[in-house]
Amino acid sequence: MSGRVPILMYHAVAYAPARATRALSVSPPAFAAQMDLLGARGFTPVTCERLAAAWRGGAALPERPVLITFDDGYEGVHRYALPSLASHGFPATLFATTGWLRGPYDTGRALDLMLDWDQLRALAAAGLEIGGHSHTHPQLDQLDDERLWFEVLRCRELLTDELGRPPVSFAYPYGYSSRRVRRTVRAAGFGVGLAVGNDLAARRQGPYALRRVTIGRATRIAEFERLVTGQAVGRHFARDRALTKGYALIRRSRRLSRQLSRQAWGKVR
Repeated sequence: MSGRVPILMYHAVAYAPARATRALSVSPPAFAAQMDLLGARGFTPVTCERLAAAWRGGAALPERPVLITFDDGYEGVHRYALPSLASHGFPATLFATTGWLRGPYDTGRALDLMLDWDQLRALAAAGLEIGGHSHTHPQLDQLDDERLWFEVLRCRELLTDELGRPPVSFAYPYGYSSRRVRRTVRAAGFGVGLAVGNDLAARRQGPYALRRVTIGRATRIAEFERLVTGQAVGRHFARDRALTKGYALIRRSRRLSRQLSRQAWGKVR
C-alpha cells in the first residue's frame, strides 16, 4: 500500500444499539469476524501512539500495520470488543468523550450506553491506548476559542487524572477540524490528531490530520477486506467525500456569519 496505513474507525459494538448509533455500530459477531480476517491476512495492529512515534522518528513499523480505533467510549467495547481483541493479542485505541462516560463528569448527553470510568481503566490495563475525543462531543470548528480550549483541555485533564497518564492522541468529533482546531489540540499537549476522510493514512497528511476508514453496520466481510487492503477505498466513499466537502463550505460560512454578527453587535453597543 506504498506506505499508507489503514486506520479503522469503529463506534458502538452491540447486538441492539440505540437508533442514533446503529448505522455506525457493528455487531459482536461481525467485529469478531473482522478481527479474524486481520489475523488471517497477516496484519499487525498498532496503536496511534506507536504510529505517530514511528512516523516522527523514522522507526520501522510491522510488515502490514493496521490501527483499530473506537470513538466515543461505548460500553460494548469493553463487553464485546475486548475479548475478541484479547484472543488475538491485538492492541487498539479508544477515543473517549469524557462528558459522556458514566460517572461524576457525565453531562447526560450520550447517545447510547457508555463505559464507566472503571471499565475505561480496565481497557487501559488490558493494553488499549486511551485518547481524547473532547468533553461533550461538539463540532469543534464551530466553537469560539474559549469553548474550544475548554472542550480539548477538560478532556485531557480528566483522562490524565483518572488514568494516571496524559493521553497522546486525539480524534476530532464528527471528523471536523480546522487549522485553528488542530493548533489548539497541539497546544493542549496531544501529539497526534485523527480525522475521518475515509482514506488510508499517510505520513504526508501530517500528524494532526490523519485519515481513517469508517466501519459500520452495513460493512460486510468482503467489503471489509477490500477496505483494509486499500482496494477501491476512494470509489467506495466517493459520495461521502462529496457531501463532506459541501458541508465543510456550509460550516465555514456559518462560522463566518456568527463572527460578523458578533462584530456588528459589538459596534452597536
